[in-house]
Amino acid sequence: MTETDPVLIWRSINTIRCLAMDAVEQAQSGHPGTPMALAPVGWLLWTRHLKHDPAHPDWPNRDRFVLSCGHASMLLYGLLHLTGYDLPLEEIKRFRQWGSRTPGHPEHGLTPGVETTTGPLGQGIGNAVGMAIAERVLAERFNQTGQDVIDHRVWCFASDGDLMEGVASEACSLAGHLRLGKLTIIYDDNHITIDGDTARTFDEDVAARFRAYGWRVLQVADGNDLSAIDQALTDAGGESNRPTLIVLRTIIGYPAPTRQNSAKAHGEPLGAEEVKKTKELLGWPLDEPFHIPPDVADEAPKARERGAAFHEEWDRRFERYRTEYADLAGQFDDALSGRIALDWGALLPQFPAGTALATRQASGSVLERLMGALPTLAGGSADLAGSTGTTLKDLPLFSAERVGRNFAWGIREHAMGSVMNGMALHGGLRPYGATFLIFSDYMRPAIRLAALMELPTIYIFTHDSIGLGEDGPTHQPVEQLAALRAIPNLSVIRPGDAAETAEAWRLAISRTDGPTALVLTRQKLPVFDRTGLGPAAEARKGGYVLFDPPGGPEAILIATGSELHLAFDAARRLSDEGIRVRVVSLPSWDHFRAQPAEYRESVLPASVRARVSIEAAARFGWLEWVTGDGEMIGLDHFGASAPAERIFQEFGFTVDAAMAAVRRVLGRRT
Repeated sequence: MTETDPVLIWRSINTIRCLAMDAVEQAQSGHPGTPMALAPVGWLLWTRHLKHDPAHPDWPNRDRFVLSCGHASMLLYGLLHLTGYDLPLEEIKRFRQWGSRTPGHPEHGLTPGVETTTGPLGQGIGNAVGMAIAERVLAERFNQTGQDVIDHRVWCFASDGDLMEGVASEACSLAGHLRLGKLTIIYDDNHITIDGDTARTFDEDVAARFRAYGWRVLQVADGNDLSAIDQALTDAGGESNRPTLIVLRTIIGYPAPTRQNSAKAHGEPLGAEEVKKTKELLGWPLDEPFHIPPDVADEAPKARERGAAFHEEWDRRFERYRTEYADLAGQFDDALSGRIALDWGALLPQFPAGTALATRQASGSVLERLMGALPTLAGGSADLAGSTGTTLKDLPLFSAERVGRNFAWGIREHAMGSVMNGMALHGGLRPYGATFLIFSDYMRPAIRLAALMELPTIYIFTHDSIGLGEDGPTHQPVEQLAALRAIPNLSVIRPGDAAETAEAWRLAISRTDGPTALVLTRQKLPVFDRTGLGPAAEARKGGYVLFDPPGGPEAILIATGSELHLAFDAARRLSDEGIRVRVVSLPSWDHFRAQPAEYRESVLPASVRARVSIEAAARFGWLEWVTGDGEMIGLDHFGASAPAERIFQEFGFTVDAAMAAVRRVLGRRT
């Protein structure tokens, strides 16, 4: 390839720099400095080291590239365009504009070749760790002697800001512990953040920190030294025993004459005059924005040829693999496509009516069966396996020495979430992660990004209310349910007994267009005797009539989770007084909203205005279901440390309180 021509290499690098300047200048918004500084390492990586096929961005055995410093998106867009991806120059000219494929931060699923949505700093690092984990899990499952169908690397660009974020520390500590040798992070050590020099806030020895994590550390003193950069990338690409950090000293905004090495180059346009002076230094046309020299444009077909050669060689190997290992090849296809075929009737455990079981325990029983039946399912707990029902007796933990699908994430909730996203993005795995509901706050940014990217990750959140008891208000979630329900495209399910929990898992596994949060109790709940009641399978609709009085309802009690039993007992006692009360189980608001209007009306008829909701959590959001003359029994304050039964009594979550609320709303009925 002509990439060995140093003049052409520099012209290509400077094309990336000028495209970044022009796009940000035209948009009057964006971050030009980092794309300009990282253009040399970006071009060398993408044309000499990255194994990818621009014509087929989803080729399974491609190397993964993650731009964790997503504000430098014009670097990625320039590389995608110049190496032949389906990203026309017109899209770069529409940078940060409505409807373009070049948003301010890269978005997975929008722009071909973008592996993950980045922008919130540190998240991409966690994603990269997850991708490296997925590569190892799938290689262990599918590779055979002399037949490596999964063998690729993960490359990640990260900034000072990425490494300041705690999620990056969590994820990189885990990566070093697991010795993920196919992971390389290129750290853009430019000493500048949007507020100024990093010396104001950040003077640690990053190289020493990563060595302490167990990483190999390489250092390049000059971000424009192509030979040193190329050698570092070569060395990293040959590593297999531990992850690699390349500390690359760059000058942000280089070679802008007055803005380089300044915070102004970070997050604002350089200005027309500075762009002009920079182009003069580079010998670039001054009257042609978005100029691409013809010989640089000619590199795109060559990059596509290089990628096609990688891909075609893999295709030939995979056809031999398919001949020799037809069953495994079929499983490989299913795993990568996300196809799932389960006999749910035979798979889901049956829970005897009248027995008492915490929904976390019921979840654990379902999970044990799913892990045996679904080889793509992989995950673990943030150091709470015994408490969250995720201890898997027959599956060894994934470690540096042994590959498996059972993970000990450590006390790293935020990393757990971002690593799960990377595993899902890689393809071939369905990741889950477990912790207490209260600690969902620690991983909320990763949950939000999973919802934004429509990733089918599964969160097991136990100890879901004041029912946690003696650990007290620090560990008792109050506002978390409302906060999770507020995330678009996140499905939140709070089942009311063991049978509903099994159906909740069925919903979660069957969902492919977004994440699911299973919200489960610590305390034991009776398993409903469903004789004469709505079947648990109806829970898959998000809401259903659990109990209906003869003659039709004059009031409705609506509940989720552990409070469903309270509502049911209240309705039965009210029936003895001649008050007809329907009980509606509403474990998943989002799934209920998705039902046809006729079904929703059949469960919550508009004609019955006397409604009472019961949930041991913040009342925020319940006005969607409790209208007219209704009342909400909820918790708009923090909990307390005491046995759960006493706390429920003190805070008014009792059968008597529910009955009194129904009487009040009926009295207000007009």
